[in-house]
Amino acid sequence: MNILAKFQKTVVFILKATLYVSLAGSFFLIFGTKYEWILHPSRTAGVTFVTFCVLETALLSVYGGYLIGRLKSKPIVISISLATILTDLVTHFQLCIMNVNENNNSHFVYESPHLLILVMLIQIALIILFTYFGNYVFFTINAPEKCCIITSSEQSLNNIVPKIKRYKKQYKITDMVHYTSKNVFDIIGKCDTIFLYDVPVQEKVYLSEYCFANDKNIYYNFEMNDIVMLASKSVVLDDKPLVSAVVHDLTLEQRFMKRTMDIVLSLIALIIAGPFMLIVSAAIKLEDGGHIFFRQTRATKGGKLFKVYKFRTMKEDNCVNRSVTSGDDRITKVGKYLRKFRLDELPQIFNILKGEMSIVGPRPEMIENVDKYTEELPEFSYRLRVKGGLTGYAQIAGKYNTSPKDKLVLDLIYIEKYSIWLDIKLILQTVTVLLKAGDSTEAFSKKSNKYHFTEEYDN
Repeated sequence: MNILAKFQKTVVFILKATLYVSLAGSFFLIFGTKYEWILHPSRTAGVTFVTFCVLETALLSVYGGYLIGRLKSKPIVISISLATILTDLVTHFQLCIMNVNENNNSHFVYESPHLLILVMLIQIALIILFTYFGNYVFFTINAPEKCCIITSSEQSLNNIVPKIKRYKKQYKITDMVHYTSKNVFDIIGKCDTIFLYDVPVQEKVYLSEYCFANDKNIYYNFEMNDIVMLASKSVVLDDKPLVSAVVHDLTLEQRFMKRTMDIVLSLIALIIAGPFMLIVSAAIKLEDGGHIFFRQTRATKGGKLFKVYKFRTMKEDNCVNRSVTSGDDRITKVGKYLRKFRLDELPQIFNILKGEMSIVGPRPEMIENVDKYTEELPEFSYRLRVKGGLTGYAQIAGKYNTSPKDKLVLDLIYIEKYSIWLDIKLILQTVTVLLKAGDSTEAFSKKSNKYHFTEEYDN
């Protein structure tokens, strides 16, 4: 086992390389039965090969690659499958175009879709096999990291423990202590990984430096100073090294590109989703005869107010402006499915076309929540520096019941790291929200605390 551990990176690399070669090989070998020329050295075969490799590489960087040991198997399977299916679709379309010539088709024909389906089924089977086997090998070689949680209250403890416990193969919690515990340094010494959660800044810095000095892995939650540092860079004034964090807005070129992308993609989405939206409208009307759409005042860039459009998912006399809780009886039968897959948001395409929203940006909150969250977190107003969006980092990485502070952090990460490429990545990643619908739409719960400190601490 120790020998395997030494060559862990090599084993992972071999598995990854074998998987990616197998995905490309299955595409070319199966389509080679129809297009023999892609199996022989030629310019068109080379173009097809480059297209497949470049697209697969780019899409894997968007959705995530062979991240065994870091993620559970299901998210890895979904990510690689999405990247590969999109690559197959584009490369197959290109094959059909290149087959238009004097020796084959006189005009464009979308041919051999059965081969495309066969390729995808084989590739998904390979991805499932390599992912589950890869994680099995990784976690056979590596025991869960012994970790402790250092925090400031049992409330904070109960916020972070359930998240860590979802990754039982990666982490084994051995201790949960208050940062003032007299044994905190002894506990750190026994662990591989340290989680510092809601620890005051001064103490967090001290404990982080101690962990670093003693070769301990560290995780800690974001504070505003960490957000500021995301967009920072190192500079040297004369001979003095400094950190530079320059506040900046979107450039004229970025605003133009973002608005153009909003209009073009919204029109395409409206054409594709139009028939489905008509079906949904009919289903809502047939259920209780009420209004199809629900309008609500929201805040966007600069605090400007506008009416957001949504499909109505609640009983008409119960559309109260408060967040949905688990088992909420206000939700209609049709509404349950719309909310599960977040399809109730589709009418916001019209808000985007009107310029009130963008495709990507912080989710525009209810006015009641804006006032409440800003009172608790003054930094909440910072997310109004950009236009509200239909999708965003907080919607992809978070859930309905993600805490306001964590949503704020995710939104501010997006704002500070903004680029057109980031928008494109988030738009493509939005598909994964539909595939993890059960988790992403998890509602607010009223469960009581159940985790307690394992050590005494000084009050």
